[in-house]
Amino acid sequence: MSFATTPGKAASLAGMPKVSKQEERKVILASSLGTVFEWYDFFIFATLAPFFAGLFFPKGNDTAALLSAFATYAVGFLVRPFGALVFGRIGDLVGRKYTFLITIMVMGLATFGTGLLPSFAAIGWTAPILLVVLRLLQGLALGGEYGGAATYVAEHAPANQRGRATSWIQTTGSFGLLLALVVIFICRESFDSAAFTTWGWRIPFLLSLVLLAISLYIRLKLNESPVFLRIKEEGRRSHAPLTESFFHYPNNKYVFLALFGTCSGEGVIWYTAQFYALFFLTITLHLDYKLAYLMIGLQLIVGTWTLVFFGWLSDRIGRLKIMIACCVLAALTFNPLFHALSRAVNPDLVAFQAATPITVAADNCNFHVFIGPWSHFTACDQVKDLLTKDGLSFKSVRAAAGQEVTTTIGTTVIEGANIAKIAATLKDAGYKGSADPAKINWPLALLWLWIMMIYVGMIYGPIAAYLVELFPAKIRYTSMSLPYHIGNGWFGGILPLLATALVAWSGDIYYGLWFPIIVAAMNAVVAALFLHETKDVDIQT
Repeated sequence: MSFATTPGKAASLAGMPKVSKQEERKVILASSLGTVFEWYDFFIFATLAPFFAGLFFPKGNDTAALLSAFATYAVGFLVRPFGALVFGRIGDLVGRKYTFLITIMVMGLATFGTGLLPSFAAIGWTAPILLVVLRLLQGLALGGEYGGAATYVAEHAPANQRGRATSWIQTTGSFGLLLALVVIFICRESFDSAAFTTWGWRIPFLLSLVLLAISLYIRLKLNESPVFLRIKEEGRRSHAPLTESFFHYPNNKYVFLALFGTCSGEGVIWYTAQFYALFFLTITLHLDYKLAYLMIGLQLIVGTWTLVFFGWLSDRIGRLKIMIACCVLAALTFNPLFHALSRAVNPDLVAFQAATPITVAADNCNFHVFIGPWSHFTACDQVKDLLTKDGLSFKSVRAAAGQEVTTTIGTTVIEGANIAKIAATLKDAGYKGSADPAKINWPLALLWLWIMMIYVGMIYGPIAAYLVELFPAKIRYTSMSLPYHIGNGWFGGILPLLATALVAWSGDIYYGLWFPIIVAAMNAVVAALFLHETKDVDIQT
């Protein structure tokens, strides 16, 4: 058996059905459009995660409720590898086309169901339980979608244009997020706050039923991948794709290396540049959601085309060196980029923090990630909740003898969890809260966001072609899907949750960035030492 992990000359199309340029364009358009809609379904939940904190979780501690919303959001990502296993196996046994027809149906129906859910006020803890179940279905569906779409497009593309062709699949995540932002913005602008909270938030989810119908119509018109048809006709399909992918050498080695040398780095870079940046703008820097959506929307409109550029470039100079360079740049610059973003968006907050040091002296502090009836909020938790949701960094120290919690703001000392006094002291010290639109440096803010988006293009543009070329055709769907969805689902998907929890625990609004920085650095080292270039391998084998 010939493995695609051995570099060789570009594949000849001899013996395969001829794919016309028109057919190739139809494949790219149909696959990409359906995947855009699937990402839209997945990301409207993520975009509204902070809003869900008050809708599906009990009142009492805003930071803990936010962490619970992020935990529910992360559940969809955590289950994605299991979707990759289930649907990847089906894709290698039955075919690429029919498998991602199933995944888009599951995604669309789960998203539509989310729009019908009662709130916590109506049915209590049943609401977040049902929300988690639907989010699990979304994650399973997305786990099967990406590998199918990327494999399907790559197996139709000419060997010397594989990076460019698959890069269009890579743009679907950004376009799906952009579509989600636009739809949510229109809904929030069309209704007053009370109406949106009561029922207006459901419209973006219910709209998914229309998008599902469009996607099914388009995808039913597609033909099966020529590479899959060939291995099927020759009787070379795998009868145990899971076993061959993860228990046969050298394929299992490349699954491991793909995860820690490309996929986890791509996951944290993508979600830091787009989702964590969005949450950082709205939650930490207190930028009005309209302006934050506009900033991220402009970032996506301008920056998404870098994915196509770097996919095209990878066809010429290779894929691996571009991805390694991206991980090195991200590890070195994420921290200064977010500091610069703070100065550009909310200079008053930066100036206040520089002039007013804050200390919290306490011992009885808890680390809340997912709240429930078991949760207990101490005086320390209440104080840290207030400071964290105000976007303020603080230093944690041990409590003085006999004191439950002591907060020092500048030179003012406040004993106990006197939230009203802490808030008044912050105001008296010059804390302004929301970012002043008149003081936003738009050119610089967009520059920093566009630089992050270039990083996304550098690693996300070439990675689909790289993964397709790394694994043999008969187990390609299964093999490439698992490391991709662990990297994106477990490393990227938990990023907002873990980063927010680290910020609340440490008291440093930039502390959460250490997670993507460390992961990106690890990927650069593993890729440079253990992975090889793939752009000239034979993907028919």
